[in-house]
Amino acid sequence: MKYVLSWHESIKHGGNKAKEDVDRFLKKDGYRVIETPSNKFLKVLFTYIYFPILMKFIRNSEVVYQFPSGKPFIRERLIKSVKQSSNKLIMLVHDIEALRMNSNSMELAKKDIDDEIEQLRDSDGIVSHNSKMTSWLKEKGVVVPIVDLEIFDYDNPQEISHNLNYEGTLCFAGNLEKSSFLKKLELQHRLDLYGMNPAKSYYKNIHYKGNFSPDELPKKLTQNFGLVWDGPDVDSCRGIYGEYMRFNNPHKVSLYLSSGMPIIIWKKAAMAEFIQNNNLGIVVEDLRELDDILDNMTQEEYVNLKKSVIDMSKSLRNGTHTISAMNKLMSSI
Repeated sequence: MKYVLSWHESIKHGGNKAKEDVDRFLKKDGYRVIETPSNKFLKVLFTYIYFPILMKFIRNSEVVYQFPSGKPFIRERLIKSVKQSSNKLIMLVHDIEALRMNSNSMELAKKDIDDEIEQLRDSDGIVSHNSKMTSWLKEKGVVVPIVDLEIFDYDNPQEISHNLNYEGTLCFAGNLEKSSFLKKLELQHRLDLYGMNPAKSYYKNIHYKGNFSPDELPKKLTQNFGLVWDGPDVDSCRGIYGEYMRFNNPHKVSLYLSSGMPIIIWKKAAMAEFIQNNNLGIVVEDLRELDDILDNMTQEEYVNLKKSVIDMSKSLRNGTHTISAMNKLMSSI
């Protein structure tokens, strides 16, 4: 039997969607869902009493834990409960804080880094974002089987955009406060922004359109391209979040593609190769190149991208990558 631990955060926010989608796709594939309470006190009781007992009743099964879920002491206890049973622990990685900080040469408490790496080593198998993240894990001494997800699937309730009319328009969705490059970006093409914490003002042609739920937002995305960029600068992706793009799969990539929207992404991002190989968008080294690139794109070239994106959108909405990666990993442990 296969199980997935569905972790409910005490505070509901858009960042939960990636994990909720994994729960849905695995449930459709026959996994049984172990629900956690959202109340903080009940969550501690679940972790220290209910879950260890449950693991003694579940025998010779695979338990999927979406890493990281819960505070470090909660994670440690959940992992220990699975490892002390006869079950296999599968970790599907969403974020690695040690990697985010390490990629930017910032200090994170050595104990926190060691604990996070040790928790990943304690698994019986890992679903990593991509080959770049997998290489980093192996460099850190993680020797369990690892499978690359390649891209996060996205349960998108809105219709896929089939608009083929090319006008050179862009959108960007996310936490606008940490995307400080937007305040420096000057464009001749329209860029619409979605998310929380917008700046007081932006250059002309950049327009704030509001903050929407993950399920409602795709309905608003009618532009030609979705921008994937992070950090404080327009000439490259730098800083904690910018450098992290060298290793992670940004969830906004899946938001855009599942909505039927081609991507513009940093050339050195881990996902750039996937975007190029699947004809899903454009890679750029410097955002100051954007106006020329958009001006030179033909209607025919855009339609060609759009067709590939629509095919990918259907795949993402079905959970294809999640299920495929999980099946591949299960067969190797």
